[in-house]
Amino acid sequence: MRHGKKFNHLGRTADHRRAMLANMAISLIMHKRITTTLAKAKALKKYVEPLITRSKDDSTNSRRVVFSYLQNKEVMKELFGPVAQKVGDRPGGYTRIIKLGSRLGDGADIAFIELVDFDENMAKTPKAEKKTRRSRKSAPKAEAPAEAPVAEEAPKAEEAPVAEAPAEEEKAE
Repeated sequence: MRHGKKFNHLGRTADHRRAMLANMAISLIMHKRITTTLAKAKALKKYVEPLITRSKDDSTNSRRVVFSYLQNKEVMKELFGPVAQKVGDRPGGYTRIIKLGSRLGDGADIAFIELVDFDENMAKTPKAEKKTRRSRKSAPKAEAPAEAPVAEEAPKAEEAPVAEAPAEEEKAE
């Protein structure tokens, strides 16, 4: 029975799980987004968020603690440099998990996990552009002035149909 066992063991021994999560954390910090199974993404979130919180305080002790988990100098530079600067004012929630569907081979749920502050698509979309029902009603009003200049050009287009008007009258007879 699993009484009192609160985290997902992911079907691995403790050493294998620790090494796998460390490798996934390294990949997440270097690439800012990775695709994996949903269970591994949830386990990685619990693993990497305390490390990112620790990186906000750039001291010798916090560097040693994080290095004991990751064992990679390039990742330490990235984590204590650009990543720590972007998340400096954020109180938590450094990662986002988005479900992608299920894998064809075994039906496992697939998701990607990404660092929140490094997603360019979400950063470019301001919250003011959020679509609501009210904005749909106001959208045609905004387009009406754009159509007005087109109506001014319409007399040029009317000159050509005047020449074709006798042809239409002949068809009507």
